[in-house]
Amino acid sequence: MAITLESARSIFPSTLVADIVPATTESFNQLSAEDQLALIWFAYTEMGRSITVAAPGAANMILAQGILEQIKQMPPEAQTQVMCDLANRTDTPICRSYASFTMNIKLGFWYQLGEWMAQGLVAPIPPGYQLSSDANAVLEAIRKADPGQQITILRNTVVNMGFDPNAPGSYKRVEDPVVAPTEMASRTKVMIDGITNATVLSYINNMNANDFEAAIALFNPEGALQPPFERPIVGRSAILAYMREQCQGLKMIPERGVAEPAEEGYTPIKVTGKVQSPWFGASVGMNIAWRFLLDPQGKIFFVAVDLLASTKELLNLVRR
Repeated sequence: MAITLESARSIFPSTLVADIVPATTESFNQLSAEDQLALIWFAYTEMGRSITVAAPGAANMILAQGILEQIKQMPPEAQTQVMCDLANRTDTPICRSYASFTMNIKLGFWYQLGEWMAQGLVAPIPPGYQLSSDANAVLEAIRKADPGQQITILRNTVVNMGFDPNAPGSYKRVEDPVVAPTEMASRTKVMIDGITNATVLSYINNMNANDFEAAIALFNPEGALQPPFERPIVGRSAILAYMREQCQGLKMIPERGVAEPAEEGYTPIKVTGKVQSPWFGASVGMNIAWRFLLDPQGKIFFVAVDLLASTKELLNLVRR
């Protein structure tokens, strides 16, 4: 039977992903704008007791600084309206600009608003605001998630705000400043218990060095990368664009892995470990599985990146 992208996606089917993330994100999206904003405020305040958020880099935030300063100068009622517009995906110039930002800039945008809200420079959530029962249910789900799942949920809550950048007349997509790959002499090399495959090791090492060109060269020309809870991204150019936007500064910490016998020359390999985000540093890691399918030439035909359901799942390396 010929190997296809669809068949590749089914390798290691016993992998248990964190379904709480898309389920909670969807529940969040059904809330009113006021509840969404209050929940973000409550959740970040609560998480701040145990997780330190890293301040955004100046080079990234200069792209959003003008809009942030504009909001800062508004009267409180207008500031609140802007934030509600963002949550409602209203067609306004600020919402169009926001939607054109990359994930990192959006995170930095809300980080700065949160800092100003705490300082009283931007209208905070009204004292005594009571979340609706639905919003309380979402907050409770976030509380029950592990830290890696929490930061993924909270990231998802702000990524899709703003007005669709692909709508007619929208602003051109903003790109993060390109980070130069780590110099060869300063790069580290990972070791994975149970895995010696050169392609897999090189992929992790290149990603950790922000050397996305080298990582892409490891893919089959028609290869695909499937991010957590998303459809596969197919082709080297599309994958490279995704890596530049979403993967800069990530630290991948693989721990163990297993390779299965090749079928029709294609080799399945599963690796589990953690990923640290530049936004949270070493304070929290996301439990991750990488499911590779290598073609007969040793190139990556498919790799899925899965956010795992639990720490226990890190040890699940048997396909049933």
